[in-house]
Amino acid sequence: MGYQAAASANAETDTDSLIRCERALEALLTNRGSPSRDVDRVLADDPQFVFGHCLRAAIIVRADDIAARSKLVASVTALEAICPNVNDAVRRHAAAARAWLDGDQALAVERYGAIVIDWPRDILALVVAHALDFRLGQRRMLRDRVAEVLPEWEVASPGYASVLAMYAFGLEENGQYRRAEKIARRALALDPRHPGAIHVVAHVMEMQGRAREGLEFLAATESAWMDTTSISVHLAWHRALFHLDADDPASALAVYDAQIANMHLPNMAELADASALLWRLHLRNIRVDERWRPLADSWQTQTLTDVRPFYIVHAMMALAAAGRTAEAERMFSELSPVATSCGSASYPENALIRPLCKALLAFAYGDYAGCVELLVRVRHIAHRCGGSLAQCDLVHLTATEAALRARRSNLARALVAERTAQKPASRLNQQLQRRLVS
Repeated sequence: MGYQAAASANAETDTDSLIRCERALEALLTNRGSPSRDVDRVLADDPQFVFGHCLRAAIIVRADDIAARSKLVASVTALEAICPNVNDAVRRHAAAARAWLDGDQALAVERYGAIVIDWPRDILALVVAHALDFRLGQRRMLRDRVAEVLPEWEVASPGYASVLAMYAFGLEENGQYRRAEKIARRALALDPRHPGAIHVVAHVMEMQGRAREGLEFLAATESAWMDTTSISVHLAWHRALFHLDADDPASALAVYDAQIANMHLPNMAELADASALLWRLHLRNIRVDERWRPLADSWQTQTLTDVRPFYIVHAMMALAAAGRTAEAERMFSELSPVATSCGSASYPENALIRPLCKALLAFAYGDYAGCVELLVRVRHIAHRCGGSLAQCDLVHLTATEAALRARRSNLARALVAERTAQKPASRLNQQLQRRLVS
């Protein structure tokens, strides 16, 4: 495998460094611990350890961690110096990471994907390519890239449960819900505490409107993901969505207060989950005013220059809802019309960022008709919002609520019918249907 080749490329490979990096890789695959910190410590002790540099590069690119650019430069430079052969697996890892450094996400995924083709069991390259496929909205490749190499894997192979979890997520994001759940449960049979597989099952249940079953499933697996993984907040967010789908906003708000609002040094993904949940509650006329202020404060501590449009939209949500009019308007004015006028290879959601931000501002100001006009123009590409199907549903929900409040009855009827056709058992959708005739 490519990453094993990297580990053995240095004839003086230190056994202790290898063991520590393998543990960090396992932590990366299962969203546990602090693999970035652990690899930094390995490289501090062993600056020429090739596998450590490949792993650190992969962690940074996978996380889209702009703040860690200097570390990535150091690792890529080290790999290029240690391995002059451009066709070697080590050097190809360096070339893939350098593409990300140069701002070319599409080239980065192409290069990591090419490594996977030549070394089908290079799980390090696979997990990065999988993350980039998600970030770039390449839903088919999210599924098919893993499918291409799955026959080369065996049940006894280290990391096999994580490969199954990646494949299951790709299936779910392509609407193959039954098969996705089956594969995710195969992963859980191998590792009953695998957060990635738990996440896929939660997604499937969310998309199928199985709210009560979803709540029971997350409760049964809570010890495996609550406060022990990097996606604990995200799975709590899924729990809150189940409450909302069951028409129980009070319980959703309780989840926010107990499991999301108390984040310690939150990252932007966690802040986005917080914004998305509060906005959904806002759409339901649930008073969350006092909660917007600290969330907006947290967003304003973040450096949003060059970050994904997905995060900018969620920051805008918090600022607009918190009444930070000047800050929200300034953020909107600083969006480049050229950079956001169409989709790009770097971020397909660029085509959505301006209309979404403007629509959020309109909704927050009570201009529901204006919000509707903006969203109906882009709802056909709402699946490109930069998140999962469940996350992108926020665009549809906002358009639906705005249409109801603007008394655009024909449009509201169509949007509610669309939602109900996808999830007929959803109590939230049933409530929206009742509002059509009230």
